[in-house]
Amino acid sequence: MKIITTPDRRLREPSEKVRQIDFEVLDIINDMRKLSLDWESKHPYELSAAMAAPQMGVNKRIIIIRDDMEDKKNAHFTAMINPEVTKTEGKTVTDFEGCLSVPTIYGMVPRPLKVRVKAKTEDGKEVRIKATGELARTLLHEIDHLNGVLFIDHIKDKADAFYYMDDKGELLPIKDYEKEIKNNAKLWGKK
Repeated sequence: MKIITTPDRRLREPSEKVRQIDFEVLDIINDMRKLSLDWESKHPYELSAAMAAPQMGVNKRIIIIRDDMEDKKNAHFTAMINPEVTKTEGKTVTDFEGCLSVPTIYGMVPRPLKVRVKAKTEDGKEVRIKATGELARTLLHEIDHLNGVLFIDHIKDKADAFYYMDDKGELLPIKDYEKEIKNNAKLWGKK
């Protein structure tokens, strides 16, 4: 298994609902955890906060979310199966997002401040989550993956919205977005 990146068309397909939590689903979840941590080990300035099954080419409605997004030493992830947004509320806040499947690019993405999500855990229990701030943003980002949507699709105002990370871990603006899109159309998944 590996993390797939743009322009892989599988990232644009809606995922199928998980009908039964069986050994195959549990293996997918374990692979997602391993891939997330492997990616993180190769990116010293970044944290793998979450991942969706489509990011490894698996068309299932499964995501994992890191339990502690502040502590890189805490490598525990919670799996959510068939997660569904039931409500968003609060003001829309624009903040940085990046993605394992959109390498080297970061963007200023508008998202609602609060979200409610229902899902099942890997042991089959139904959970309902009220999330705010970074957790809300992360849940919305990962659930978007299950619908074939990438964070770059939410950015309407292209001026000063896209960034790249330099070799010191600093986010720097991409000065000419239109030129970047034209030169790297395949990477961005644009025609």
